[in-house]
Amino acid sequence: MYDPLAPYYHLIFEDWDASIARQAAVLGPMIESACHHCRPRVLDAACGIGTQAIGLAQRGHHVTGSDLSETAVARAQLEAAARNLVVPFYTADLRNLSSVPGAPFDAVVIADNAFAHLFTEDDLRRAASNAAAKLRSGGLLLATVRDYDTLVRDRPVIHGPAFYRDAGHRRIVHQVWDWTAERRYTLHLYITRETGDGWQSLHFTSEFHAVARAMIDAALAHSGFSAVCWQEPAESGFYQPLVMARLSE
Repeated sequence: MYDPLAPYYHLIFEDWDASIARQAAVLGPMIESACHHCRPRVLDAACGIGTQAIGLAQRGHHVTGSDLSETAVARAQLEAAARNLVVPFYTADLRNLSSVPGAPFDAVVIADNAFAHLFTEDDLRRAASNAAAKLRSGGLLLATVRDYDTLVRDRPVIHGPAFYRDAGHRRIVHQVWDWTAERRYTLHLYITRETGDGWQSLHFTSEFHAVARAMIDAALAHSGFSAVCWQEPAESGFYQPLVMARLSE
């Protein structure tokens, strides 16, 4: 989904720049406090087009970004350069970060529900182990993921719609979820926008794993992490539940 989505990804936000700043204002202090450093070295290992990487770099963090989508990485590079930020970006799978230089990092960030693209216990363990390999002793892993323990009970079939307006043109963003198994669903993302030539409808689709928190906890423990702590949006201020863990010293 993310290669064709990359040129349009900012359209899922009402105001992407505002979201960049808002997320950095939440995640930045958490990382700084946990790392005891106002300019920590951070690997954003699921950077997409740069939503978290750019915001953290704007706070003064030394950020490296990586993502499986080459097109998203290319856009992240352009977006960082347009903001006069020096952020190296690389194409890499969460399950194999060996090609990403710069370790050891103070923190690894895996945000925006990236764990839901890992479908097996082994995939999650490999991702957690690769994150651990990039961290200094005692380093921080910070990940965000949907509240699937609740969602699998409710099995929603639609998310949204959200109605936005850009320069007088309307935009509608919504998702349709087709559940294919107890913890699997196909997500259909629709972006419908008004242009000078009429309405344009964009459709993107991908498979997701409604990953249980217990499975994430087990993968982190298996990979040498401890002090695992979950925070709900009401507590953290972030739009998704987040989990933080320390690499054991």
